[in-house]
Amino acid sequence: MHRIFLCVIALLCQIIHADVQSLKQKITSNYPKLSFTDIENTPIEHLYSAKLDNQKVYLDESGEYLLTGTLFRLKDQKNLTQEASEQNKPSLWSALPLQDAVRIVKGSGQHKIAVFSDPHCPYCQQLELEINRLNDVTIYVFLYPLRPESIKLTQQVWCSPNASYAWQRLMQQGINPTASSRCSNPVQNNLELGKKLGFSGTPVIIFANGQYNIGLLSSTQIQSVWSEHGL
Repeated sequence: MHRIFLCVIALLCQIIHADVQSLKQKITSNYPKLSFTDIENTPIEHLYSAKLDNQKVYLDESGEYLLTGTLFRLKDQKNLTQEASEQNKPSLWSALPLQDAVRIVKGSGQHKIAVFSDPHCPYCQQLELEINRLNDVTIYVFLYPLRPESIKLTQQVWCSPNASYAWQRLMQQGINPTASSRCSNPVQNNLELGKKLGFSGTPVIIFANGQYNIGLLSSTQIQSVWSEHGL
């Protein structure tokens, strides 16, 4: 009986592997210019997960249809897309060029988050108010002007004598910086980095364990992540 059970498991593994391989071959043959990686099964039959341009996507078994978005499991409301992202990006934090971010320290600074933010993004402005409620945190703000009208503004923030002060005044009080935008700044590097990481919107919040969230989180939600993961 034990031998039969092992044979069944081995056969199932072969079938699953064959399905993934078949999908890879279809995509490579039909769409050679698209570079899909990390093609895997999902809990949903005939649906596969993959990465395209560093973004999580889903494919059907024919390789003809692509879905983007978040996959939830209803029974426990678990975000399976985010869980997979956390598993696949354990080194995201260590890869961030923190020297290219505006550094803001509150209290002891023991907790750490990085934020990709656009000053003309209303959700980024709301996030600033939530961050202002946090204690003992170091925030690394990557100036990420996805809107063209934000480019000069972010450059002026960086070129200000006190960039962290200029950023907080801009986001919390609506006071524009007065510094020139003509200094060496990392704004273009940040845009290229965000594009490489697949950040097509703002804000993006990255935690020190590599977990990240695209969109607004409340101060309570941020603190819950710290507590849950010992950050």
